[in-house]
Amino acid sequence: MLESKANLLRRHIIKMTFAAQSGHPGGSLSYADIVTALFFKVMRHRPGEPNWEDRDKFVLSKGHAAPVYYAALAESGYFPVEDLLSLRKLGSHLQGHPCRMKTPGVEISTGSLGQGLSVANGMALAAKLDRRLSRIFCLMGDGELQEGQNWEAAMLASHYKLDNLTAFVDRNKMQIDGPTEQVMSLEPLGDKWRAFGWNVLEINGHDMRQVLDACEAAAHVTGKPTMIIAHTIKGKGVSFMEGAIAFHGKAPNADEYRIALKELGESA
Repeated sequence: MLESKANLLRRHIIKMTFAAQSGHPGGSLSYADIVTALFFKVMRHRPGEPNWEDRDKFVLSKGHAAPVYYAALAESGYFPVEDLLSLRKLGSHLQGHPCRMKTPGVEISTGSLGQGLSVANGMALAAKLDRRLSRIFCLMGDGELQEGQNWEAAMLASHYKLDNLTAFVDRNKMQIDGPTEQVMSLEPLGDKWRAFGWNVLEINGHDMRQVLDACEAAAHVTGKPTMIIAHTIKGKGVSFMEGAIAFHGKAPNADEYRIALKELGESA
């Protein structure tokens, strides 16, 4: 089941960040269900042939949430699962932010917030010009929507009718400096995207059926890109991390590690 796979990815996140004593568990846990749906059900990709020209492509705009991305790539077969514990270590191909030149399966190096949608636009437009069936999926953090480049990219995607582009906003309503609505209010978020000419869907980002249905609906939209606003909980699955801004970029200590794995169904 996909829900079990998402839980496995969450356990990997805890193990990776604990081993590194560094990383971003909160935002990785919040979009584990979405990345699971994409990599294990929705996207067409070939781990044994990562440069297959007709593959679908995934852009992680919120590059700091790399742990669950790496977990999905490893579980898909792009590289050994054992490599995950080398996260952020010197010489590892799994750095703190995704690097296209180092990590098999990573389409684009990300980390500077606000840039991912622009890159995804380029991929989607190129696929159309080449008459390929590839679909492009871009996952964005809600805090990074405060970057103006996103809204330039939103205009371009609509202007070029990039209906092969589906973007997600991980709407956990928290960023490193606090609640998004206190730092820089985003609401009414759905109306903003509609005003920029996008098809907009709002879902519970932890309900696998809703995630899959939204992806299916997006695939049948013509003439405009789709934005899926996924309402999530930062730190989802670990009680003391849920809704805790402190775990935006803090690894668990030994006691927290044991508790987290136990809550996720595994003994430390």
